[in-house]
Amino acid sequence: MTTNITAVPNEVTKVAYQSQAANGLAIVRVTIGAMLVWVFFENLGKGLYTPAGYAGLINDYIKHSHSPAVWKAVMGLAASHAAMAAPMQALTEISLGVLLVIGLLTRPAAFVAFLYLGSLWVSEWGTSWIWELLVPVLASLALAVGRAGRAWGVDAWLAERRPSSPWW
Repeated sequence: MTTNITAVPNEVTKVAYQSQAANGLAIVRVTIGAMLVWVFFENLGKGLYTPAGYAGLINDYIKHSHSPAVWKAVMGLAASHAAMAAPMQALTEISLGVLLVIGLLTRPAAFVAFLYLGSLWVSEWGTSWIWELLVPVLASLALAVGRAGRAWGVDAWLAERRPSSPWW
């Protein structure tokens, strides 16, 4: 009976592949974070975080998108409370962007980004290319699942102290 040595898993190879995967997720994490920071400054420059600018954009989505009626009702509620909703959206975009870029609390930040970008995706149905936001939505979910802050992020440093924490 012969044993094939190559069939035995090589721990060094396994660690190398995990490191490559972590680096790949880190690239996606920084990209999604940078996108959110960019969008924050773009929207700020367009005046979309003012009550009038925010309400105008949301009302445009309500008028032109193919979102479900129940979602249009939620958007209408946000538009009618634009003085509160606009700064909340601004804070959400810049906070998620910075957290993802620096890799801090990556799993919860990425999951919130998944929900947030998913809501934007539904809001824009029929007004933009379907893949425009769907790719960042699913990439954000992958970041949450893949613990993308453990490479090139603050979470890597925190994981050295508490490796079993679900937060990073």
